[in-house]
Amino acid sequence: MRIALFQPDIPGNVGTILRLGACFGLPVDIIEPCGFPFAERSLKRAGMDYAAQADIVRHHDWDQFLASRSGRLILLSTKGDSLIAEAGFVAGDTLLLGSESAGAPDYVHEAAAKVVRIPLRKGFRSLNVAVAAGIAVHEAMRQSGTLPQ
Repeated sequence: MRIALFQPDIPGNVGTILRLGACFGLPVDIIEPCGFPFAERSLKRAGMDYAAQADIVRHHDWDQFLASRSGRLILLSTKGDSLIAEAGFVAGDTLLLGSESAGAPDYVHEAAAKVVRIPLRKGFRSLNVAVAAGIAVHEAMRQSGTLPQ
């Protein structure tokens, strides 16, 4: 299982997701361009000492990412047609999250094997991307039987 971030905008969120990946033993794919210089200090601060232990793969663009991957691509989106609890995650899935400012464009939606959403109370649009990543990682690992013991 992997986490992938499509053109992330906020270094603090990326740092938090790098920490998430390190803690759960999941590689993190960064699909550029990022909306910030990748080596920015705030990225390191958010990831703390865990970011140094993260398995990070940077991709120059979407096409490079697609060429490098295997397994199913599962996109988390507020436009998801199924709920995360019903996704049927398996160990080889890549959990893809869109950018904070723009989400994921149509061509990313079209490339996904599934587009899932986290259910929220009526009137609420979305979660912070790092919070959504944490929920998705736990649920995907629970469903696939790969949670650390």
